[in-house]
Formats: sequence, structure tokens, C-alpha cells
Amino acid sequence: MLLSFRVANHRSIRDEMELSLAASELDGRFARDTGVRSRGKELKTLPVVGIFGANASGKSNVLLAMHFMRRAVRESFAEWGKDPGVPREPFTLDPRARQDTSLFEVDLLLPTGGERIRYTYGFELSDERVEAEWLHAYPSGRRQVWFDREADRPAEDGGEIRFPSRGLRGAKEAYVSLTRPDSLFLTVAAAMNHPQLSAIHRWFQDNLWLVAGGEDVEERTHWTRELIGGADSDLRDRFATWLRAADLGIADLTVDPETGDPVFLHQAADGGSKPLDFWTEESLGTHAWFAFLGPLLHVLDRGGTLLVDELDSSLHPLLAAEVIRILQDPEVNPRSAQLVFTTHDATLLGPTVAERPLDRDQVWITLKNRTGETELYPLTAARKVRNDENLVRRYLQGSYGGVPRLTSGEVARQLALLEEGLKATA
Repeated sequence: MLLSFRVANHRSIRDEMELSLAASELDGRFARDTGVRSRGKELKTLPVVGIFGANASGKSNVLLAMHFMRRAVRESFAEWGKDPGVPREPFTLDPRARQDTSLFEVDLLLPTGGERIRYTYGFELSDERVEAEWLHAYPSGRRQVWFDREADRPAEDGGEIRFPSRGLRGAKEAYVSLTRPDSLFLTVAAAMNHPQLSAIHRWFQDNLWLVAGGEDVEERTHWTRELIGGADSDLRDRFATWLRAADLGIADLTVDPETGDPVFLHQAADGGSKPLDFWTEESLGTHAWFAFLGPLLHVLDRGGTLLVDELDSSLHPLLAAEVIRILQDPEVNPRSAQLVFTTHDATLLGPTVAERPLDRDQVWITLKNRTGETELYPLTAARKVRNDENLVRRYLQGSYGGVPRLTSGEVARQLALLEEGLKATA
């Protein structure tokens, strides 16, 4: 379960910023109990967080930073050594950023030995190497530094990688010599099957999946297709139910025994059902929903954190809102799966409390400042937000930031002036 994510110096993100999935005390409709106490209070998490903002404000880069951290943990040992250096993407509009490290850190709650334990794992990268890496555990609420890495630490101070506490057991020192300057120690230890560190590594394997708008629909369609083809009848029935609920005109779902392709049966005029070819006759909207169902059902069945860039892409606003409500419902989402998404769709803020799929503390805003840097902040930090406030109207009016700085008709007027100037010089 993800509690927070910190990042600095990645793509349009220059200064350190943090995205929190810990529930605030403002709202409580969708907060989940964790059974863990922090600073004397019950720690509660949010199943869904939405990031709103104008075009090119950096919404996607927040998710891409999270996905980059996942790839780094999975691939640094086997892949990064193939080419020189570390494949990071520092902020490009300031040449000084190339000299600064890029920071990535997650705060997690993982089931361990019958209880949930909080872990903090992070690292800093330069172009050449891993400059720092750390893992802290909090059994019974007390911090244990399982390992701490500093690239320039002298040997007399314990060397590059130290193990200050006894919480991390096993032959961990044996893996230090296998850790290249450009690979993460966590990745190396997991490759060597260290039991405690493999559990942290496994979280990255199973989480921070990125569903990136429409650009990977075909790949996810094939993945969902294979999932259904090898599934039992119960799972196919669940897919059929979700397809019918989306009001796409689909009455049932079967699988072609020869090709393995899904076959959607549509209600026919004579009262029966008619199959349509999935690849040539179904709509792009049907393809988008079908492709989305695979990752969605995967995290609902196993738990996990799903990243969705442009949730409203190819999905009707009502259907996008239903996806949010699915994750918010503890009966449908008993394993506490989480969703972090970006969107332009202000209707997801809901005009009233009763219709609002997101509480105030689930809404985050991105904007790009005058020097091209992305800023990320919670809606509640923009101004004092009443619970009964019309978030849609206030957001579109610019009260919270994160909308284009345009006046009505400005673009059309500028284009008209340009056309007049071109005619005058012709």
C-alpha cells in the first residue's frame, strides 16, 4: 500500500515534491484504516488520488517519475550496465540541474509476519552512478535503518553501504561486492533472493503499473485478451458483467476457441444476439474499456497501485467516475487496491458532496511556473475549501490554479490578428 511518493529533478520536476495518499482529517468517506499508528493517530490511506492541471503542466511527469522508479528497481542490475551511465532524465531547462542528483522515494505499508509494517525506500542518481540509497523499516513504529548507502563514504566510516541496525538479517554483506556503482543494492539483493529485501522488490514488481492514455491500448488489449483466453468461466463472467455495465451494447462475452480472440455478442433487432468482429467492427471506445479492464481487475484481485495517465481518454466521464467509485467501494475493492490518475475532466470533481466521486483531500493540482518547473500541491493548500463548495465551478474559474491562463476567445482573436498581418504583407 502506497503512502507517499517523493521526487526531484526528473523531467519537468525540478524541486522536490511529494504526492501523499495518506488521508487528511478533512474528509472521511473513502479513507481506509491501516491498523498502523503514526504520531499517536490511526494512519488512514486513500484508495484514489486524482491529479488535475492544464496541458503541459507536468501531470504526466508525476506518473512517469513513479514508473521510472519502478523500472529502476526492476532493471538496474541486469539492464543499466549494458550502456555507460545511468538512464535518468533531469530537468532540462536549467543546465545546473544536470549537476544535481535526481531523487526518488516511496513510503509503503506492507504485510509482514501477520502485521503491516511501514517502509521508506529511496535513492538518488547522478549521470554516472547511484549517489545514495536507503531503506528504513518501522516495526512497532520505531525506525530501523536497514541499509544506508553513500557513494563517497570513506572505508573508515563503514564504506559505501552500511547496515546500522540488526533488523536486516542474512548474508547481506556478500552482495555489496556484486553491486555496481550504477546499480541499486535492492535490485542486487533481490536477484540473490534475500528474503526481506525481495519482499520490498516484489512490491515494485506488482505495483506502479502505468496505463498511458491511448498509446498503449493495443498492448493492453492483447494482454487482456490473453488473460480472458486462459481464464476460468467465473473471470469471463466478471468481464462480461463489466462490459455490460459500461452500456456499450454488449450482451455477453465468449472466446473464439480457434484464435482465442474475445467475441462480444450484441443485442440484435430480432431479440437474439449477434457477434461482431473485435478488431474490425468494435468501436475505439469499446477497445479502450476492454484494454483497461485487464489492469483494473488485476489490481482489484491482488491489491496494488495502478497509475493511469488521462483517465478520461476514450472513456465517457460517467464511466471514468464509475472506475473511481469501484476503487472507493471496500466491497468491490477488498484488497485495498489504489489508483493514481491524471485528468482534464473537471466533472470528476462533482458539483455537490452527494455526487462528488472524490473528496477534497484526494484532489491534487499541477501547474508550470514561469521558469518551466512543475509545481504539485493538494487542492486544500490552494485556499480554504469548504466541504459544500462547488469544486467544478471554482476549479474552472481558476480559484485553485491548474487551468490555462486564457480569457474567453483569446486564441481566436490572436489567430485573427495573425491572419490580418499575413494578408497585409502578402
